[in-house]
Amino acid sequence: MLLAGPSGSGKSRLVSAVGCPRVNLDDFYRDEDDPANPRTTTTVGAGEEPAVDWDDVGSWDFVAAVAALVDLCTTGRAEVPVYDISASRRTGTRTVDLGGASTFVAEGLFAPEVVPGCRAAGIAMDALYLDRPRVQTLLFRFVRDVSEHRKPLPVLLRRGVALFRAEPALRRRALASGCRPVGMAEALRVVRGV
Repeated sequence: MLLAGPSGSGKSRLVSAVGCPRVNLDDFYRDEDDPANPRTTTTVGAGEEPAVDWDDVGSWDFVAAVAALVDLCTTGRAEVPVYDISASRRTGTRTVDLGGASTFVAEGLFAPEVVPGCRAAGIAMDALYLDRPRVQTLLFRFVRDVSEHRKPLPVLLRRGVALFRAEPALRRRALASGCRPVGMAEALRVVRGV
């Protein structure tokens, strides 16, 4: 099961509520100092280089994410990175083991990007887009980001407004890639297999 949706829409909360094996696709972000990262036109502080554009798919390792999902579907195990958002870098790896589970959820902001690659690799999946009211998502995201100290407050405010504005385009891209829009209640029913 692939679960897409804007940052703060409740993807991680949904998977935690269901309790099935999970791959957090956000763990495939590149380290902040990776020269391949796209940059914004803004800086966090005076005299600093432009910030990494974490909302650009180029800040994320698509190839490694698809490879891990293929491994998990074919062998039942995959080694995945562990990413610390506040430090903007990978801090290690962990093994995801299905342990006989018939379903797992791969969720993250860039989940729609892997739909074509996974389908081309022969992975049968249901791709959902968690569709919630934009203002609700904006508020949930801000509260989460502040409570987890994800980034400095000026970055969170700028990013929150930018994500709010970009959400309709994100939704269109997700649906065009093969995701279907669902509300939280329906997504819970689908993931639980009800």
